Amino acid sequence: MKTPALIRLLRPSQWLKNTFVFMPLVFSRHLFQWEYTVQAVTAFVAFCFASSCVYIINDIIDKEADKLHPTKKYRPIPAGEISTTPASITALILLGLTIFFSFKLAMLYTGMILFYIGMQILYSFILKNIVIVDVFVIAMGFMIRVLGGAVAIDVTISHWIVITTLFLSLFLAVSKRRSEIVMIQQYNIQTKRLVLEQYSIQFLDYILVITATGMAISYSLYTMAERTIAVFGTEYLIFTTIFVLFGIFRYLFLVLIKGQGENPTEILLKDIPMGLNMFFWMITVVFIIYFSK
Repeated sequence: MKTPALIRLLRPSQWLKNTFVFMPLVFSRHLFQWEYTVQAVTAFVAFCFASSCVYIINDIIDKEADKLHPTKKYRPIPAGEISTTPASITALILLGLTIFFSFKLAMLYTGMILFYIGMQILYSFILKNIVIVDVFVIAMGFMIRVLGGAVAIDVTISHWIVITTLFLSLFLAVSKRRSEIVMIQQYNIQTKRLVLEQYSIQFLDYILVITATGMAISYSLYTMAERTIAVFGTEYLIFTTIFVLFGIFRYLFLVLIKGQGENPTEILLKDIPMGLNMFFWMITVVFIIYFSK
């Protein structure tokens, strides 16, 4: 049975990206403390409403361009299932819900999530057309999720976690760009996205190597840092690096060999090896941080 158009308009599958909000909760050793968990869940819900609001605005702006895309043309707005007026009203309702839930947290978190929405709207109109800046804006979205998660529960996270998130988010953003270019070439799509013409697959492959390497090294250094060992009271976190490396290699395989990567969330949800790897990484991290002493 086909999912209702309104639900598809919100893109709930993309809410998986918002789980970055929970990283500070896990790595601050507050996962099983009810007060902290409630705050993190509230922050997550606020970001889900915010991201859906942004998706709708972007779909309205890109309506005509999406009609030419082999997959985006099936989205509710370009497909004509939902007109721009009710879509705009839905976006306003989501914005209101975002503010309502974010007000339950620190004012700084409210400022961060509103900054995220503003940045994404600016991206839809201008920034997505500026080469390299476009991928950094996408990466900033992930960074704000992690930093916002820390602000929501009032904890300080390791600088290594921040830099690892930066490399990871750039890696995902560049993978998305590469897959878009491959699809355009494969289906001979007429696109108005001039920024894509300024990229080449070879150039993006170089960036993929740099960001993948940076991600692996920064995460490894985090697990071996004196502060990490002192806080968790164990050196065993280093063993979780194997899951990170497998995840990087598997993702590169899917992007470079299988031609996927335009939708990172879809890879995590549908690729069984990637999903299992993420699951075992999380279970191992939680066990080492909370139960290995």
